[in-house]
Amino acid sequence: MSDIEANGRPLWQWSACDIAQAVARGAVSCEDATGAAIERMRATNGKINAVVEDLGDAAIETARGQDKAGAGAEQPMFGVPVTIKENIDQKGHTTPNGVAALAKTLAPGDAPVVSNFKKAGAIPIGRTNTPEFSFRATTVNELHGRTFSPWNDWASAGGSSGGAAAGVMMGYGAVAHGNDIGGSLRFPAYACGAATVKPGLGRVPAYNPSAPEERGPLAQIMSVQGVIAREVRDVRLAMETLVAYDPHDPWMVPAPFNGPELGGLPKVGFSRETYGVEMHPAVSAALDTARECLVDAGYVVEEIETPNVQSCGDIGFRALMGEVKVFFEADIRKHGSADINAIFDDYFEMFPPFEGEEQLKAMAERARFVREWTVLLHKYPLVLTPFMLIPTFKWDRDMEGQDGVREVLGAAFYSFSMNFMGLPAGNVPANYNDGLPVGVQIVGQRFREDLILDACEAVEQRVGIMAHKLWAR
Repeated sequence: MSDIEANGRPLWQWSACDIAQAVARGAVSCEDATGAAIERMRATNGKINAVVEDLGDAAIETARGQDKAGAGAEQPMFGVPVTIKENIDQKGHTTPNGVAALAKTLAPGDAPVVSNFKKAGAIPIGRTNTPEFSFRATTVNELHGRTFSPWNDWASAGGSSGGAAAGVMMGYGAVAHGNDIGGSLRFPAYACGAATVKPGLGRVPAYNPSAPEERGPLAQIMSVQGVIAREVRDVRLAMETLVAYDPHDPWMVPAPFNGPELGGLPKVGFSRETYGVEMHPAVSAALDTARECLVDAGYVVEEIETPNVQSCGDIGFRALMGEVKVFFEADIRKHGSADINAIFDDYFEMFPPFEGEEQLKAMAERARFVREWTVLLHKYPLVLTPFMLIPTFKWDRDMEGQDGVREVLGAAFYSFSMNFMGLPAGNVPANYNDGLPVGVQIVGQRFREDLILDACEAVEQRVGIMAHKLWAR
């Protein structure tokens, strides 16, 4: 246990990289690392409700088996405790997606994310909360209740991967699985002070064996699987694990995680355009800090004008709402709570769903948006932007009528535009304002999540790891 003492932090606070390295050299056992995370989870989860299914007992048995077997050469996350969002399949467990009516739906097999984690030696210790149908920017449902922010009672933990972000910040494993159709990795990372990268289209395989039918075409190309972690290097470790070809996903591209060397640091474009929406001073300060961090790290950063992100986001969200009405609305009306139905009423009124010819034209217009951005990213492989234009919002702000929806989603065009185009985008904290973290977004070329994480790490190295502020309070 000398390594545990020398590290200066309890084992549940360790990064995934440090755990994997310590286990590999025999300084820490899989049972040590897993047990510490489970103990922390069981001691404090009652306060924040991030984990809604405790897998601790089975995880300890797995850890003991791994200690006996020893790590293989292809197991880079050997002994690392992780959590799985409860909207993807894990064999023998339910996949309710935050909906009470689906609470008894048992998964017949593992989703590729789960199997890839297991192949890499990671150990799932719990399943995390998500809002109903995974379709809110905050995490609450009638089945499991609300997930609280680890920072305070009034703030949102984000959504839809709010349980993932809140749990990982509290120490319930070093890496948390999440997914993102319009910001569901980035909203929670932003709200909780964690790091993430929304991968681009075709990177991490997605497939639920329990799915009764295929998702709509926009959901297929906008939704991606990923991770949330306290440290950027852990996001990288986990993403290198998850970017592994699986034939169940027809969109999967068998490309390596790390792209070719560029012969130097990529040029970074910088945009603070708000399209007439007021930017909070704390967000502006975060952008300035992130830009300064990148310059200090040797990047050339130039202020630029990007293609119209607001128009892209608006058309993309209206197209998604058009698809939701066809594929999804009947289930929402039948199985959803009064709250989620009221929120969808606001969604449909504020973002009138495209239908018929309009929907086809929106899908055709998508190509123009992607082309404009790929041309820009050819000159500037990375682009620093706001994520939201306000700091973390009140937990039920999207329930406060159209004003609330407008503040939470209406000004989040930098978020869901990237899903509509299938571009990768990372989030990293760059400010600490009034007791809460404030993040920024870094967009990158397709298949260059590695470059995004390099830049996020340059910011993190100068700003610091937000979890350390949380634990020091």
